[in-house]
Amino acid sequence: MTAIAKILLLGSGELGREFVISAKRLGAHVVACDSYEGAPAMQVADEAEVFSMLDGAALGAAIDKHKPDFIVPEVEAIRTEVLKEYEDRGQNVVPSARATIMTMNRDRIREVAASELGLKTSTYLYAESLEEMRDAVAKVGLPCVVKPVMSSSGKGQSTVKSAGDVDAAWDYAVAGMRGDRKRVIIEAFIAFDYEITLLTIRTRQGVVFCEPIGHRQERGDYQESWQPTPMSSGAVAEAKRMAEAVVNDLGGYGLFGVEFFVKGDEVIFSELSPRPHDTGMVTLISQNLTEFDLHARAILGLPIPSITLQGASASAVVLADRESSDFAVEGIAEALVPETAGIDIDVRIFNKPTTRPYRRMGVALALARNGTVDEARAAARAAAAKIKLTYR
Repeated sequence: MTAIAKILLLGSGELGREFVISAKRLGAHVVACDSYEGAPAMQVADEAEVFSMLDGAALGAAIDKHKPDFIVPEVEAIRTEVLKEYEDRGQNVVPSARATIMTMNRDRIREVAASELGLKTSTYLYAESLEEMRDAVAKVGLPCVVKPVMSSSGKGQSTVKSAGDVDAAWDYAVAGMRGDRKRVIIEAFIAFDYEITLLTIRTRQGVVFCEPIGHRQERGDYQESWQPTPMSSGAVAEAKRMAEAVVNDLGGYGLFGVEFFVKGDEVIFSELSPRPHDTGMVTLISQNLTEFDLHARAILGLPIPSITLQGASASAVVLADRESSDFAVEGIAEALVPETAGIDIDVRIFNKPTTRPYRRMGVALALARNGTVDEARAAARAAAAKIKLTYR
């Protein structure tokens, strides 16, 4: 049987794993790539390649070897100039080489949103040294948020509350950076009511959206997410308008995770990822089509019917607390038994070969078909708490 398409997946974490499953269900052949053997997506893919995405020669060699129909980045730290070279030669980069270049770096996507599209963002400045950061913090004001321009899952992000926090924030940002650009963005702190991810799918037939997803972070990393999240109709409409403007500017086809801060009816653009989003893992239980199904369909040019919300839903992460390569996951059976009637529970264990402090190792999912988001969140947290990592 001939595959519907060959996909070269660049990055093979838990999000890539679920994408591979969705793509293979539709008949795709997937080659999963990452910097280490046995990455989650490799375990379910057709083939695997091990190399650093920042090694331009190795990246080019993988493309030449496999000659994929689609090159699908799943991580931020990639030699995007190589992707641009291959796109210019006729390769299909998802959603586009320009999108990967713009969104790999927070400064570039921020300039697109704020300067080119005129979207509302926080006040911000950039710094490439500790001295520049001290000056930027003084200009932006306290409190402020410091982030590496290139990182993932909130790594290197911190809040500066006093002048005495600046040096530590710089060191933390540098330690959390991906790639080779030592640059940070300093943002004025926004006293928002809540933050959301609006999963936005750009298809050949137009742009469609999922219901807004609320989420909670710690250390700059998502801990739980829920869908839907209460928003006024005006705020939803404004978020959709802004998201559509950004994804149409970036071009290509696929799912984008667009993040916003919301204060009353005011919507403020934060960030964008041109791929499935970690907070969107709630869609593994909340929707008829998961974010990974939607990404695969949009990439492959397949129809997307109505996206149906099954009910109030939530996800809660399972974290490691130390470094180890010899561990076991226990408590899955207990986690799958809901503590409250009328709640459906599911779990995903990512099968990562090693642990480290705060590394995501799994996620618990809860669906309250006739209940509330608060009930779903409580059920997901309770299920996640029953899953334990035991170290040998």
